[in-house]
Amino acid sequence: MTGAPGELVLAERRGQVLLVTFNRPAKLNAWTDELEDRYVAVLDAAEDDPDVRAVVVTGAGRGFCAGADLQRLQAVGEVSEAGRAGRRPRDLPRTLRKPLIGAVNGVAAGLGMVEALYCDLRFGSPSARFTTAFAQRGLIAEYGISWLLPRLVGHSRAADLLLSSRMVDAEEAFRIGLLDHLVPTGSVVDAAVAYAADLAERCSPASMATIKSQLSNDADGTYADSVTRAEGLMLQAFRGSDVVEGVASHLDKRPPDFPSLPVRSSDVPV
Repeated sequence: MTGAPGELVLAERRGQVLLVTFNRPAKLNAWTDELEDRYVAVLDAAEDDPDVRAVVVTGAGRGFCAGADLQRLQAVGEVSEAGRAGRRPRDLPRTLRKPLIGAVNGVAAGLGMVEALYCDLRFGSPSARFTTAFAQRGLIAEYGISWLLPRLVGHSRAADLLLSSRMVDAEEAFRIGLLDHLVPTGSVVDAAVAYAADLAERCSPASMATIKSQLSNDADGTYADSVTRAEGLMLQAFRGSDVVEGVASHLDKRPPDFPSLPVRSSDVPV
């Protein structure tokens, strides 16, 4: 595991999976600008590391992330737009080309819930809990959660969770779609890493990156537009080496040997 004992975000390689851990356990991993900067730096490094094919994110101790640090939130009225202008978009985790999997081991509240929803999918332990929290703090639905949440749980459930800020336990979260996998026994981190390792071993990094882009770009379009875009992407895939390797490995009954994603060029926005 990389990082000094007091490092705010830890990074540990487990084969081709990078395990990222928010590391403020005494504060239930409450969010700070410094933690955010470290998290973004870790994801940036993972994006261009050819040996990392999937990322799992979790929290140290009893929580995933309790949201913004309330001690620092007291000074939020002093923060100007100019002070935030130089920072990267908070939803940068959604732009990661590689699978980003949440291992929710405890409370995910407010901004912590948003960070969990930025993941492509979520595993949860029995102690996983979610609350939007915003309305109880005099805030609004922040950082795109009013777009993300209805697409996961439906409009009226999203309204319920946002307006009431009530706590949702693991079983309800799994039932309504906040969690994709509920891990009743054993380590939720180990379960998420095992899933990510399977993706890394068996699935084409280029295919997964393209599929993530399709899911994002097609979310608000029409079915016909999605089909049209898919036809163009399919032709590109047929011209690539991954299709040849995917078919050959299946016929040969062996694991595929897909190439890593190319490193981003300097003119690609991050």
